[in-house]
Amino acid sequence: MKVNTLNLKMKSNRPGFIHRMRRFFETANPWGIFVMGSTLVLMIGAAYLSYILRSDLTEFNIERSSSTFGQAFMYVALGLFLFKAGFFLFIIYKYFKYKAIASVSDEELPTCTVIVPAYNEGKQVYDTLMSLADSDFPHEKLQLLSIDDGSKDDTWHWMKEARRVLGDRVTIFQQPKNMGKRHALYRGFNDGTGEVFVTVDSDSIVAKDTLRNLVSPFVANENCGAVAGNIRVLNNKKALLPRMLDVSFVMSFEFVRSAESTLNSVLCTPGALAAYRRTAVFNCLEEWINQTFMGQPSDIGEDRAMTNMILKQGFHVLFQRNAFAYTNVPEKYKGLYKMFIRWGRSNVRENIQMSKYVFKNFRKGPKLGTRLLFISQSAKIIMSYPFLFFMLFFILTHPLLFLSSTLVSILVLSTFPVLFYAKRYNLKESFWAYSYSILFTFGLFWITPYAIATANKRGWLTRG
Repeated sequence: MKVNTLNLKMKSNRPGFIHRMRRFFETANPWGIFVMGSTLVLMIGAAYLSYILRSDLTEFNIERSSSTFGQAFMYVALGLFLFKAGFFLFIIYKYFKYKAIASVSDEELPTCTVIVPAYNEGKQVYDTLMSLADSDFPHEKLQLLSIDDGSKDDTWHWMKEARRVLGDRVTIFQQPKNMGKRHALYRGFNDGTGEVFVTVDSDSIVAKDTLRNLVSPFVANENCGAVAGNIRVLNNKKALLPRMLDVSFVMSFEFVRSAESTLNSVLCTPGALAAYRRTAVFNCLEEWINQTFMGQPSDIGEDRAMTNMILKQGFHVLFQRNAFAYTNVPEKYKGLYKMFIRWGRSNVRENIQMSKYVFKNFRKGPKLGTRLLFISQSAKIIMSYPFLFFMLFFILTHPLLFLSSTLVSILVLSTFPVLFYAKRYNLKESFWAYSYSILFTFGLFWITPYAIATANKRGWLTRG
C-alpha cells in the first residue's frame, strides 16, 4: 500500500502536459520554433497536396515509362531503391549487433600520444588542451602534443598559456608557416612516442573518460588498427544550423558507424576524435604525407585517407560510442556548404582509392560487408548527376507535383532519424531532422555533383 501511495505521489509531482508545453515555449528560441513549426506545416500540407494530386503522379509515371529512356531510368531507380532499402535493413540489423568495448584497467591501457593541430583557433585551443589534460587517463602514460600551423591570430599565445598552466604535461610546437593540417599531424606522428596516436581537432572538447574508452579497443582486439570517436556538436545552442547538424551527427555516428563497426570497417575516423595504432600509422605514413590526386598534393581529407590506408593493410577499424568529443560546426550557410564540399571531394578521391583494393583479398575474415558499404557510397556518388538532371526535368515539367512528392518523401524518410534521436536523447530536438532534410534537399543538393566536378581542387575552404 505504501508503494502505491509513493507512486501516486511521484506522479502528482510530474509536470502536466500544459505545464511542459508552457515551459517549452518560454525557454525555446522563437526563431527556432518558427522554423520547426513551418517545416512540419509545410510537410503536412504537402502530404495533403500529394493526396489530391495522386492521379497526376500516376499519369507522370506512365508517361515516363512509355519511352525507352524513361523505362531505363525507372528500372535503374527501382533497382537502386531495392538495393538501398535492403541495405538499410542490413544496417539496422548490424546496428542492433553493436556494443561498445568497455574501458580496460589502468594497467592494461597503452601509452598514448594525443596530437592537437591548430590554425587560427584562438582561445578554443586552450579549452581543448585543458579538457584533454583533465582526462582520467593515467598521466604517466599520456603524451600531449599541440602544433600551431602558422596561425595569424593569438592561437600561439593560448598554447603557451596552456603550457604555463600544465607544465611538462603538454609540449607545443610552432610550424614556420602554414603548411596544412596533414603536415601538422605528420610532425606529431614523428615526435610522438605512444603506442597509440589520438588526433583531436583544436575546436573540440572531450569528456573525462573519452581517451580511455577510445583506446581500449586496441587492447581488446589485436587486429584493431584505428578507432573512430563519437562526435557531437559543441555550439548547438548558438544557432539553427548547429541544432540541425547535431541530429545529423547522431544519425551518422551512433547509427551508421555503429553498424560499420560490427563489420570492422568504419569508413572514416573523424579528425575531431580518432585513434590509430602506431604500427598501422608508420606502415603508411610516407604514402599518406605524399598523397596526390590528379598530380596535386592532397591537403584535405587526411582523416578519410588515413582510415583508407589502414583498412587496406587488413586492420579492423572500429567505432566507440562511449568516447565523446564535442566540436564546433559552421553556424552560417556559407561555412556549411564549404565544409560539405571539402568532405565531398575527399569522398570522391578516397572511393577511387578504395576501389583498388576492396574487391581483393585485403584482409582475413569476411569482407562482404565492407564491399557493400563501398558500393552504397559509390552508388550515391555515381548517381548524383542522373538524379540531378531528373530533378531539374521534374521541376520544369511538374513543379507542384515535384514539390509535394519531395516534401512527402522527406516526411517519410526523415521520421527514422527523428525517432532515433528522440530515443537516444531528446524528443524536442529530434524534430530538427525534418528541417535539416529540407535544407539538404533544396539547399545542398548540388554539393556532390560539384564535388565530383572539382575533386582535383585544393584548399580547406573554411579557414581564413
